[in-house]
Amino acid sequence: MADGMTMRSRDQLGFLRQCGWAGAEVTPLIPDASYRSYKRLHLHGEHRMLMDAPPPRENLNAYLDMTAHLRGLGLRVPEVYAEDRALGYALIEDFGDDTFTRLLEAGKDARTLYMIATDVLITLHSHERARDIALAPYDMPSLLREAALFVDWFVPAVRGRSVSAEERTCYMVAFEEALGGVALCRDTLVLRDYHVDNLMILGETFDAGHCGLLDYQDALIGSPAYDVISLIEDARCDVSPDVRDAVLERYFSAMPHVDRAAFMADMMLLGAQRSAKIAGLFIRLSRRDNKHIYLKHLPRVNAHLNRCLQADVLRGVQQAVEAMLPGFPNVAY
Repeated sequence: MADGMTMRSRDQLGFLRQCGWAGAEVTPLIPDASYRSYKRLHLHGEHRMLMDAPPPRENLNAYLDMTAHLRGLGLRVPEVYAEDRALGYALIEDFGDDTFTRLLEAGKDARTLYMIATDVLITLHSHERARDIALAPYDMPSLLREAALFVDWFVPAVRGRSVSAEERTCYMVAFEEALGGVALCRDTLVLRDYHVDNLMILGETFDAGHCGLLDYQDALIGSPAYDVISLIEDARCDVSPDVRDAVLERYFSAMPHVDRAAFMADMMLLGAQRSAKIAGLFIRLSRRDNKHIYLKHLPRVNAHLNRCLQADVLRGVQQAVEAMLPGFPNVAY
């Protein structure tokens, strides 16, 4: 082995040897917001993806278990050809490059893609076995822990000083009061990162059966409204009002038992919680991890958050945010 090779590199090479892919041509992919990394492998006309999920920072077990569960529900997830759970490696199917994001950038009709994404959610949310997996609930502690990223990271970055204990308590109590009902929901499997960056078209057929799913290892059991609002209030791209309305109409038409008013109210609650989380997360990625690329999305995220905060049930959160950041969402960071 070459001098200077890290222990992680040696482990990776050993894993690839066991899989018969040690001689593959390797192309690293651009890293995302997590500690996971991916490498595209080419060998003898075949291609695979190497997932590197270093423990304890990443939980490969969660990915592999969720992959098997989603496949059992009839959803399209990568095939797993080999795995080493202890070391955090998996050799998986290469879905190619046709993420919904790239297809949209190439001019593919947005309505077509978002209808496919909606159909996948309908399949998931209507499946009687969707919750038949041992997962934690998306409960109040989880929701509040994420919402706290806003006061712990975003607010200090904007105004140049940390929040006081009183300010933080005011914000957290307001969110806790608002989320009281939706935090008890255990209706479905929540993928939590359901947006166009994590959806792909496999092959030439544009339908739900050829829609590949990525990045679902952090799934929990909670409200179906979460993944719907994640799709139509995307942190990374704009969704037109027409497409947004079409998504909701298709979803509600296929789910006639759903109380539309209650569902829309839950969407506002979880949209606010999610946007607050993402605003804090994007600042943390920049300040702590030196990943600045996500900062360009903050105006969109803040606009999403501000829109949701107009709901009466979130008035307390809106007032807490305004007290800390006068003029929000029009703030510099």
